[in-house]
Amino acid sequence: MDSNPLRDKSKAFALKCICLCRELADMRKEYIMSKQLFRSATSIGANIREGLYAQSKADFISKLSISLKEAAEAQYWLELLFESNYMDSQEFDCYNEDCEELLRLLTSILKTSRSSI
Repeated sequence: MDSNPLRDKSKAFALKCICLCRELADMRKEYIMSKQLFRSATSIGANIREGLYAQSKADFISKLSISLKEAAEAQYWLELLFESNYMDSQEFDCYNEDCEELLRLLTSILKTSRSSI
């Protein structure tokens, strides 16, 4: 499979979040927010992957729109984890920066894709 920055970055973000969620559950005894982060962070890449094999431009836009919403949700859970002191600022900044990059990429791709319909 050819290199695809969006696919690769979303997978890397999901893997980082999986490790974080495991640590939150095992070491910090936080289960609820980490489970929500796990779900939304892994869904980003799953929907991007589906979009890469979309049947139409509309299907592609739909899948990437779901990814955008999941990235926004993941960012929300990261903010809550930080603001409730389950993450320190350095850890939050690292994850949030990756999430922001995904949000920017998805927004840009969607804007271009919608304008070409």
